[in-house]
Amino acid sequence: MAAQRSGAGGVAAGDDDADRARLRQLGYKQELKRGLGVVSNFAFSFSIICVMAGVTTTYNAGLRYGGPASMTLGWLVVAFFNGCVALSMAEICSAYPTSGGLYYWSAKLAGEEWAPLASWITGWFNLVGQWALTTSTDFSLAQLVQVIILLGTGGANGGGYMASKYVVLAVHGSLLVLHGLINSLPIWWLSWFGHLGAFWNTAGAFVLVIMIPVVAKERASVEFIFTHFNTDNGMGIHDKAYILALGLLTSQYSLLGYDASAHMIEETKNADWSGPIGIITSVALSTVFGWIFLVALTSIVTNIPYLLDPGNDAAGYAVAQALYTAFHRRYGSGVGGLVCIGIVAFGIFLAGVACVASNSRMGYAFSRDKAMPFSHVWHRVSRNEVPLNVVWLCVVVAFIMALTSLGSQVAFQAMVSIATLGQYISYVLPIFFRVTTARRSFSPGPFHLGRYSIVIGWAAVLWVALLTVLFSLPVAYPIAKDNFNYTPVAVGGVLLLSVGSWVLHARFWFKGPIVNVDM
Repeated sequence: MAAQRSGAGGVAAGDDDADRARLRQLGYKQELKRGLGVVSNFAFSFSIICVMAGVTTTYNAGLRYGGPASMTLGWLVVAFFNGCVALSMAEICSAYPTSGGLYYWSAKLAGEEWAPLASWITGWFNLVGQWALTTSTDFSLAQLVQVIILLGTGGANGGGYMASKYVVLAVHGSLLVLHGLINSLPIWWLSWFGHLGAFWNTAGAFVLVIMIPVVAKERASVEFIFTHFNTDNGMGIHDKAYILALGLLTSQYSLLGYDASAHMIEETKNADWSGPIGIITSVALSTVFGWIFLVALTSIVTNIPYLLDPGNDAAGYAVAQALYTAFHRRYGSGVGGLVCIGIVAFGIFLAGVACVASNSRMGYAFSRDKAMPFSHVWHRVSRNEVPLNVVWLCVVVAFIMALTSLGSQVAFQAMVSIATLGQYISYVLPIFFRVTTARRSFSPGPFHLGRYSIVIGWAAVLWVALLTVLFSLPVAYPIAKDNFNYTPVAVGGVLLLSVGSWVLHARFWFKGPIVNVDM
């Protein structure tokens, strides 16, 4: 594998710097302020991934489907193949450093005949996936805030306050507004929040990893953490292979969102190197920190049925109950557990800031290429050189998506499904074109994988194909409206709408990324 720092593909900068000149070569003029360095670029992806958030919010599913073994060992399997996806994305990102990222890459790699359709489908999967990721991030934070309040006021069995679904939705909306306001600030403010997110994820995980096992009076054995396989899930599924497949959701959702480095790349200096490094380092560090955090958390899991029981003090929120119980047994008070949950909650808040930032830059680029309705509105840049209109579009859409929670929590779970599979499908489409139609024509940037590029690319493609099948399987038997897996409906709906709009309308005018400079 080769990774060499060199010039920006032979760009002669002239009066412009190399980044500006390279962007012009790709067909765009510089409109956003380049105020981010490699650390800031990395920080956005690292903040969005936020493994404390991913592990905490999906821990119930992991505990139910396979338990400790499926999470701790399954994480390693996911980490390997997810690393292949990240490496392949980094290589393509180095060759095409634009905010459009994935849909632009597909247009350049699919071949002239298929470029518009490939770009259209990739772009819409990425955009909808990011909307869903923003929705699920802020809604999961609203739910965690509800649990903190519940435990802080006595717990479900002690007369604690249980917020209604309308209150949770209102909290979700308030969080979105806060994230919209932060993303309306100049880029240096956003960079500061990105750095804070990276610091908080690192320091918070470090503190919790040390504190959790030390405080707990009862700890699980090493054998339990790595070998205990929970088949008593109460969902009518008993086949171990099936259960293990469903249990991978915790790991897969926890390592998501690192395309942010690509979407922030037109605001990043030394873009064709900083962007790829941002992708790789954020995934690598998140993988290591996430696994250590997962093991530490699982070390205090001694009674799985109780943690998943809706009748416990945390109303069935496993991580919150485990932390609350550990501190209560040690000190006679669960306040320390609430502090730990608060550390996770603030990490999720900072992840939400980065989600809106990445989402808005994707929307900005997509509208710049006239691919969105009312593109002329979303493409506008404020005097602070921020795509302000599309920032608030992200906020509004994320709130509308969360309205599904009023009808059914099962239906809302589709948001997580779209966030996970929608994003990964958009990740893998340009990789697929890289190893097929562009296998011989691809011209790498400063970061490249050398002779391993094709093998790593195919591993990424096959992994996402497998995920798409696994996460579309029923999650309970017998199947009923209360346990129906909406993943194939949600993801299939995005595919149907994107292809349908292409056939009926977009194919007559959308030709892929638009050049907006004189070449």
